[in-house]
Amino acid sequence: MSKPITITIPHDLGAAVARQRIEEGFGKISQQFGEAAAKALTKTWTGDRMDFAVAAMGQQITGHLDVQEAAVLMTINLPNVLALLAGKIKGRVQKEGQLLLK
Repeated sequence: MSKPITITIPHDLGAAVARQRIEEGFGKISQQFGEAAAKALTKTWTGDRMDFAVAAMGQQITGHLDVQEAAVLMTINLPNVLALLAGKIKGRVQKEGQLLLK
């Protein structure tokens, strides 16, 4: 069973520019979680929705993000083992996302 966390990151870039920055920066952010995690990252765009999955610390993390005109809405599904770190993970992802969309 997984624990979903949701993150809303407001921006004033418009959907197209926000999507471009996410596409360019998502790999850089994933590398901060280790080279192995960056290599294990998969992502698929369908319109302005990106589905992603990554293996980290022996666990599978999945989620999606929806790029809107004024915000990016993200849901990350954490396995139970990582659910204990949900607060820290949410804070770090939110901070990195805000920097990416500045």
